[in-house]
Amino acid sequence: MPRPPAAREAVLDAFERLIIADGERTATLDATARDAGVSKGGLLYHFGSKQALVAGLVERLLRLVDDDLHRIDEAPDGAIAYFLRSSLDIETPLDHTFVAILRLAQGGDREAGRALDEAETRWLAALTGHVGDPTLALAVTLMGDGLYHRAALRAEAADVGDVDLSTATTGEVSPERLNALVALLERLVTR
Repeated sequence: MPRPPAAREAVLDAFERLIIADGERTATLDATARDAGVSKGGLLYHFGSKQALVAGLVERLLRLVDDDLHRIDEAPDGAIAYFLRSSLDIETPLDHTFVAILRLAQGGDREAGRALDEAETRWLAALTGHVGDPTLALAVTLMGDGLYHRAALRAEAADVGDVDLSTATTGEVSPERLNALVALLERLVTR
């Protein structure tokens, strides 16, 4: 699939940034055009309404999830290791789009809510295909959700100066702990 035009992507980037920073209500068409560095007419050329911007973000999310599914399938260390380790990755394009869609869903946008459900369904199906057990695959996805949640909260706390990450020990997921978790789950798969 060819990449969308750069101006279209710049508009989506701006819309995404505004939603993440200040919420959906501040992400107006005018504010989005201004942040993207395009005229309102330029924005409207690509997205005829605010709901069309949401649809664009949904499309982006599902495209990024598809890319992630490909990485799961091709992961040299296996699907479980990839999924759990990548759950700690924040400040990525997938993370940014996921957070923006999540905030839209929290605000009541049904299309955003359906997109989150679709993403979770795709991840669960991919993991089920790799581990062979839907319950174990669900456990892996829930562990990934917990790791992601922890990483995101620690990053937010660090941003506002509430936590000194160099001395924090409670709840840290060291590489050793993560490796042990992956090994445990891999043993469960082979039983």
